[in-house]
Formats: sequence, C-alpha cells, structure tokens
Amino acid sequence: MLDMPWNLPAPATPHFIGWLNHWSAAAAQVIGFPDPARDADLLSRSRRTASGGWIVQLTDSPLDLDKPAHLDALLRAYERFPMIGGREAP
Repeated sequence: MLDMPWNLPAPATPHFIGWLNHWSAAAAQVIGFPDPARDADLLSRSRRTASGGWIVQLTDSPLDLDKPAHLDALLRAYERFPMIGGREAP
C-alpha cells in the first residue's frame, strides 16, 4: 500500500498492484483501464467479470521480483496507473 486507504482520492482506487488484480468496474473507471492503445499487453492476460470489472494478471507466471522481466512489468504498470495507491489524483 502506497498511501492509507482513507487518503486515496476515490473509494474505488486500488491500493496497490499485485500479480493478480481484481479491479471492479468503478476501480477500472477511476484508473482508466482498459485503454486498448496502451493496455494491449495487460489485456492479453485479462478477462472481464460478469459485473463489469476486470481480472488482470500482470505476468504469465507468478510475480518474482528477482526476474528482471517481472520487475519491469510491475514498474510499467505503476507508471501506466499513477493513481493506484494515491500517487496521483484521477
């Protein structure tokens, strides 16, 4: 968690990015996911839920921060979604 939940700009703002993420429809809207032009890689490992949310898998295998490609994927995700964790207001 990057900031305390009560300090986040919107109640639906995700607290952090993990290997496997569930973003409700409201959370996806707050962070701007999906943007087909920017999120092609994430969309290839994502699926829509019946309620309009998203299950988003960051990498093909469980996140291992000792693997440079996994660390890069995590850093790219935080760069793409600066509002996650309250680093930037929506």
